[in-house]
Amino acid sequence: MKKIFLLLVFVAAASGYAQSSSSLSDDVAIIQDIYGKSKSDLVKQYMNLLEPQASAFQKVYDEYEIERKVLGQKKVQIIKDYADNYATLDDVKAAELTEANLKNTADFDKLLSKTFGKVKKAAGGRNAAKFVQLEQYLQVTIKAEIQNSIPFIDEIDRSKINK
Repeated sequence: MKKIFLLLVFVAAASGYAQSSSSLSDDVAIIQDIYGKSKSDLVKQYMNLLEPQASAFQKVYDEYEIERKVLGQKKVQIIKDYADNYATLDDVKAAELTEANLKNTADFDKLLSKTFGKVKKAAGGRNAAKFVQLEQYLQVTIKAEIQNSIPFIDEIDRSKINK
């Protein structure tokens, strides 16, 4: 029951984000909670670039974040759809949600790969590798936090929901 409650809290927060373009995305908020600083500050601190690489990297990073946030919003919608349909999840809906989730993950990987090439040109191969390594670490951390709050399919006994 705790997990379904956490899922509902996450979905409520996600819904609030989807309706408010001025607020931070939920994944960025997760990073803030875990590390006590904004994602941008964390990336800047880790990358530790000097000019002119710092400016060139920041331009690429800002473009990346715009596209990544769009994918993050899609991920939130997939999770919300899962929560809305959890109690009545059938084969068709389960497959639809899984396909959407896999596509979202593939789209993120494509974006990260594209950004790697841009960072490599702007700040060098080592710095591009550092960026990818950090971004993958942050994304795995975010996914783990979210996954821990989402029940597995059939985790909750459906007979107890209807009582």
